[in-house]
Amino acid sequence: MWALPVLFLGYFFLYPLISILLTGLVVDGGLDLTPFSELVTRRSLLGVAWFTVWQAAVSTLLTLVLAMPGAYVLARYRFPGRSLVRALVTVPFVLPTVVVGTAFLAVLGPSGPLGIDLVGTVWAILIAHVFFNYAVVVRTVGGLWGHLDPRLVEAARVLGATRWQAFRRVTLPLLKPALTAAASIVFLFTFTSFGVVLILGDLRHATLEVEVYRQTTAFLDLPLAAALAIVQLVGVGSILAWYSRVQRRSAQQLSLYRSEEAAQPIRTRGDRLIVGAVLASMAVLLGGPLLVLMRRSLTASFGLDYYAALGSSRAGSFSFVAPAEAIANSLMFAIVATVIALAVGGTAAAIVAYGRGRAAQSFDVLLMLPLGTSAVTIGFGFLVAFDWPVDLRTSAALIPIAHAVVAVPFVVRTAVPVMRSVRQRLREAAAVLGAPPARVFRTVDLPIVSRALLVGAGFAFAVSLGEFGATTFVARPDTPTMPVLIFRFLGLPGALNLGQAMAMSTILMLVTATAILVIERARIGGLGDF
Repeated sequence: MWALPVLFLGYFFLYPLISILLTGLVVDGGLDLTPFSELVTRRSLLGVAWFTVWQAAVSTLLTLVLAMPGAYVLARYRFPGRSLVRALVTVPFVLPTVVVGTAFLAVLGPSGPLGIDLVGTVWAILIAHVFFNYAVVVRTVGGLWGHLDPRLVEAARVLGATRWQAFRRVTLPLLKPALTAAASIVFLFTFTSFGVVLILGDLRHATLEVEVYRQTTAFLDLPLAAALAIVQLVGVGSILAWYSRVQRRSAQQLSLYRSEEAAQPIRTRGDRLIVGAVLASMAVLLGGPLLVLMRRSLTASFGLDYYAALGSSRAGSFSFVAPAEAIANSLMFAIVATVIALAVGGTAAAIVAYGRGRAAQSFDVLLMLPLGTSAVTIGFGFLVAFDWPVDLRTSAALIPIAHAVVAVPFVVRTAVPVMRSVRQRLREAAAVLGAPPARVFRTVDLPIVSRALLVGAGFAFAVSLGEFGATTFVARPDTPTMPVLIFRFLGLPGALNLGQAMAMSTILMLVTATAILVIERARIGGLGDF
């Protein structure tokens, strides 16, 4: 059982990371720190590192401030459609970064509805990061907030505390673990931001992710790109280590309520104003860019010309295949990646759920490493690692494999809690009746775990469909995916190319959103929060 996930992660994850380390540190069999000294001496590279850190910090702060009201309303109020709103809030977080970048290009670009051009400014990047990570705060902080005992706040109010004082002195300390978790996740995602910065930064702003891509594709400086990737890996590792330490220190036992019991109906005019204002702000911040994207995918007369053009041949354009072929490529790669992620992730989840001792615990940590490693680093690792003994870098097979590496943790995290929830007495009863272990799993565990595996498969499909960072390194000109082709369209002049980018982004958005809403329905239908 161990062989499949260990071999897969060892060869397609650890080996590329080791290859990056060797590329950045070893030249002609000896240690060479020249690329790292260049990082210190070149002002432009120091500026990239500093921009990566401070924009992540500001993005995190803005996301917390703007998303806390949404977390409060969805946690503390009961109203018709609350479950649907919670599901819709999640959609922007799982959208492909290239779609988010394109949506804000439509809103904040020179021909956007606001009449201002923020493309190339840090403001466009910060706003897009808030849009992208809003759901992290709502689901993480709101998930705990909805289970807090409301009588604690009521007691503080009876003793004379104002609403703000009760929040600051009672609720906020109890929310500290969730706030730390949300801030860490948002900082990690914005620290490793790629697609949003690549599109909206307009070459004037770059994170470490974007600089790794630029040094590899534009300047062919692999040692310097490897050094940048190593610095980023150290940064990501430091963030994860800090998060783990803070979580251990802030852990506390609480008397938690059922979320439906803790939430209150809308009674007063003040309640209606709060809920209405927050829902309206959600609609503007989260729904506005997507609606503008859909409108820009149509012609001035609301025609479907840009969508029709996606089915035409683009053989005369530079490095293009027919857009319809890119759509077919994305769907095919997503299906293959989902199958691989299910096979590897399902087997790995069984090891973690049913295993005992330190080996299973250590393996669980290893399985989560791809989630904390940027997709650009994985794609770059593929580029430098798989040239020997057989050069696989031109093989289209690397695309779904790279997607599967990113998707495996999602399958593991959805399956493990459900596998652990299966009662041991059911297995023992089946074994007493003479069923061998394989049949016990097939007849007892699999019917219970199958829904979780389907949810994991949905996540894997959505992740593969929108993956952009790793794909930019391993996709060939004749096998582009939808995100890669969208980026190519955006790099070409002309209204037709921009319109086709908007049309393909809309298609990708709708397919991804549909997959996530199906996942949310399956979760509510039988899995609960896991």
